[in-house]
Amino acid sequence: MSFKKFRLPWGIDWALFIVPLLLSIFGVVMIFSVTYSVKPLLVISQIIYIFIGFAVAIFLTFFDYRNLRSFSLFLYLIIIVLLILVLIFGDRTFGAARWIDLKVFQLQPSELAKLVVVLLLARIFAENQKNFGLKHLILVFMLVGIPVFLVLQQPDFGTAMVIFFGLLCLLFFSNIKKVILISILAGLILSLPVGWHFLKTYQKQRIYTFINPSLDPYGSGYNVTQAKITVGSGGLLGQGIGQGTQIQLNFLPVAHSDFIFATTAESVGFIGSTFLIILLLFLVYSVLGVARKAKDLFGFYFAIAWGMILLFQIFVNIGMNLGIMPVTGIPLPFVSYGGSSMLTNMAALGILQSIYLRHRKITF
Repeated sequence: MSFKKFRLPWGIDWALFIVPLLLSIFGVVMIFSVTYSVKPLLVISQIIYIFIGFAVAIFLTFFDYRNLRSFSLFLYLIIIVLLILVLIFGDRTFGAARWIDLKVFQLQPSELAKLVVVLLLARIFAENQKNFGLKHLILVFMLVGIPVFLVLQQPDFGTAMVIFFGLLCLLFFSNIKKVILISILAGLILSLPVGWHFLKTYQKQRIYTFINPSLDPYGSGYNVTQAKITVGSGGLLGQGIGQGTQIQLNFLPVAHSDFIFATTAESVGFIGSTFLIILLLFLVYSVLGVARKAKDLFGFYFAIAWGMILLFQIFVNIGMNLGIMPVTGIPLPFVSYGGSSMLTNMAALGILQSIYLRHRKITF
């Protein structure tokens, strides 16, 4: 099916604005349903983030994305500085220092790092498409390793995992020899036992809980157990927005962010949550469609990496709500509460629209 007839008059891909807007509105409704009686200002903050983010997306739509190619290294250096500052001055919440208090806004540099690292990687892969060799491989691992290391110190394993996943996706779609890629994947798998010793105690506990939540149902397994109960209590049609007993009786922690999919399932049931998943997957499909239409390799690599990152975040977030993935704190794009996440995703959409606006069929 061709979507050309749905395009707006000036050639913008309607899906890249309409679908995220629908998801954001849906998220606002869900956030309101679980916070209006205890933290009513959260939903107002989320609405403000959406408006600001949408303005940023519109600006970036008409800003030539190719200019970001030359700015990417400068943006990367800024992000590294911010990640260092958050370790020194960051506000600590639930034992993690992830936010810098700007008084009017809590900035989470690790969210911005996702976007900036992808921009820089897209530049490197585009500029070395035909001669990508060992020195480039070492370079990209170093450039990704620095922010990943700093994010892990916060600690924020989920975001670090997202950034590293973006690199793996770009390696897969690059011209690197597949034997090298297979060797990298094999090395990562073999290094898992070593990496286990570097995990924090609570991170190890989350993995134990993922394997068997019943080991500590009132401790480390509590969130997962309550999320699964919340999802199941929604049934086919749900208990109604703001009516779910699991949510209103505060059995489900952070129901407005990490576990917002469970909130959705209880409120609108299997049918409503399935529709939400369809919207999210359609957004990923639209982003990958931008990659197919990109005018240059820089646009192609950015779009393909961001599309896969979105898919990864959706899979992990919903998976941890269903108890099939460990709890990592990865937000559900455009739906979970979070200003930095919303602004980052909206900015990425603006860049994608800019790529689409200037597209021609890419040739290799």
